[in-house]
Amino acid sequence: MSNTIGGRPYSNPYLAGVGLGLVLLAAFVVMGRGLGASGAFATTAAGLAAGVAPARAHANPFFARYLGAEGGPWLQWLVFEIIGVAIGGFASAALAGRLHAVVERGPRISSNQRLAAAFAGGSVMGVGGVLARGCTSGQALTGGALLSVGSWVFMIGTFAAAYTAAPLLRRRWT
Repeated sequence: MSNTIGGRPYSNPYLAGVGLGLVLLAAFVVMGRGLGASGAFATTAAGLAAGVAPARAHANPFFARYLGAEGGPWLQWLVFEIIGVAIGGFASAALAGRLHAVVERGPRISSNQRLAAAFAGGSVMGVGGVLARGCTSGQALTGGALLSVGSWVFMIGTFAAAYTAAPLLRRRWT
């Protein structure tokens, strides 16, 4: 598979990595916190639960820690971070000419199979994020930058699993 969609090349991964590192550094300097994503979804779930059943949401230990935060669930840093990620991703794709409604897939897999696999993989990652009390971005970026041993073990395990699974999955894409 080439490194282009619609004839335009992807960003240089080394330059993108340096940019991401600078964004992480700016997040620590400006906000006093690192990057992550799963907290935004948990905060949003807590806010929605409190809107539907306030008493039950406040009695739930998982939701209560997000509802008791200063400013409530809708003013938390990670919620704004994820909104910015969505806007930035959309703007980046539009500026690069890669904003297309297309399902990327190999010749041996249908669009429906690809979407089902993406949904299943995303669901497994979501459950894993809840069980690990953090997502891959928080673990790898923030935890790795803070030299957390657990984050480094997580990343080694992630890369080992990816390198193990890649040959099995590659057959579906070629």
